[in-house]
Amino acid sequence: FRPDTLILGGVVLVVAYLAMTPLAMLIYGSLQSGFMVGPGEFTLANYIEAYSDREFYSLFLNSFIYAIGVSIFTFLIGTILAWVCERTNTPGRKLFAVLAVAAYIIPGVLLTISWILLLSPRIGLLNNLLTTLFGLAESPLTIYSYWGMIWTASVHLYPLNFLIMSAAFRSMDSSLEEAAWAAGANNLTCLWQITLKVLRPALLSTILILFIRGIESFEVPALIGIPARIYVFTTKIYEAASGFPPALGLAGANASILLFISVLGVFLYQKMTAQKESFTTITGKGFRPRIIDLGRGKYLASAGCILFFMVTLFLPVLALLGTSFSRHMVALTPEAFKNFSLEEYRFVLSYPIITRAFRNSVILAAGSATVVMFLTSIIAWITVRTKIPGRWMLDALTFIPIAIPGVIMGVSMIFVYLTLPIPIYGTLWILLVAYVTLYLPYGIRVASATMVQIHKELEEASTASGASWAQTFFRIVLPLLLPGFLSGWIYVAIISLRELSASIFLVGQGTEVLSTVVFSLWDGGSISSVAALGVLMTFFLIVLALIVQRWQRRLGILRE
Repeated sequence: FRPDTLILGGVVLVVAYLAMTPLAMLIYGSLQSGFMVGPGEFTLANYIEAYSDREFYSLFLNSFIYAIGVSIFTFLIGTILAWVCERTNTPGRKLFAVLAVAAYIIPGVLLTISWILLLSPRIGLLNNLLTTLFGLAESPLTIYSYWGMIWTASVHLYPLNFLIMSAAFRSMDSSLEEAAWAAGANNLTCLWQITLKVLRPALLSTILILFIRGIESFEVPALIGIPARIYVFTTKIYEAASGFPPALGLAGANASILLFISVLGVFLYQKMTAQKESFTTITGKGFRPRIIDLGRGKYLASAGCILFFMVTLFLPVLALLGTSFSRHMVALTPEAFKNFSLEEYRFVLSYPIITRAFRNSVILAAGSATVVMFLTSIIAWITVRTKIPGRWMLDALTFIPIAIPGVIMGVSMIFVYLTLPIPIYGTLWILLVAYVTLYLPYGIRVASATMVQIHKELEEASTASGASWAQTFFRIVLPLLLPGFLSGWIYVAIISLRELSASIFLVGQGTEVLSTVVFSLWDGGSISSVAALGVLMTFFLIVLALIVQRWQRRLGILRE
């Protein structure tokens, strides 16, 4: 065998193993009795127990109410903000666009904790303030409800919707809108009758992907839903797998229905995005989206955006910051400021588990990003450059993990590496494998988009000069892929640093990561320590994002 063939074949086998093995072992484990706690045999008992339980139907209902609420509310926030920033003359719209993206830097577990610190009936800073100001007998607001869960998840997920809809608004040809304005339509009528209808495929597919993200989310249901006794599939799976003894078969049975919903959602999303061509408005002619003049309303829109970011971004950060300086939860009054100290920061920076978790998180972020981008760069070359029959299946295989929620990945990894003779359970390697598998879809989209932009004549010249495939790929193709490679690398690294839902099942003594330490400290009641660690994590991620932005500008990936 030629070395080139071995490299390509090896990458294909690795991707196939990563994508398919967890799913196969999840089904296998769910059909076993006594998994990990005794001799197992084939049985449907786990499915019978899961689906005959009266709680199953409430799980189903709760999950759908939560996911539908999150998708609709997130869609409204992100779409309105995207329209204001991309299509109107609202003052400060460029700053608002930056703030919308910056909001995604804060890890979901920290944002959830921030809103608990603000709106908890018992310790909520905002509730304490309102109670004191108006002399109320009890807290007027509570985070422990459907609305609290939906609000918290929505203000975390809206940047995703903002990015998708910003691209849609930015690339839309405004000639149809101009025709409507010429016919006498006002801005609101034009938006409702023309813009939203033209963008209907993008709107529907965005709502669907938000629904998927909602139904597979873990942080909000775990930290807010469980205390409120609002259980969804992800928290039911977590409780089954983390109990003693762990009911992994039952967790697998519950995970199967969640996996089915996610796969169905991704399938419908793919169908919707494939049909967008029938709504195409951009042709070979040059176009420039028209900026809509809101008149005096632009100042109202600007004020609304400022208020929105004050509430959804700065208020949670201030709650974390204020709590981190106080060893006891108190209202942030002038008297409280006198008792502020750096004691929690000293504790966090000197606590061995936290320093070890930071090291582990950085290693895993760098390792998973490197492996993901390396594998997907080769896969992108195969799918874009070659004529190998069935190469589309390889691209589809790489995209499969997008339908696997983090909690399912965590349970699946337990099944895989407690069954196969590969001794990585309880080590950082199992976390690395989980992260790489989860983030393959993100890497392949970046790598494929970059590969398409590179003309193959340079590769042909290299081959004609006698270079092997490996020499051509590593010395010609990979350097040309560098801008896209780095963009994908940074994105995967950042989301790896934030990952919780799979990690919570796979960490052990010595393999802790920052997100699981935050979760454990919160569960143990160390509120101020969580806040201090959260502030440091957020600061680290912001600095990382700024460094990345500077690198990207130097490489020409971003424009000033």
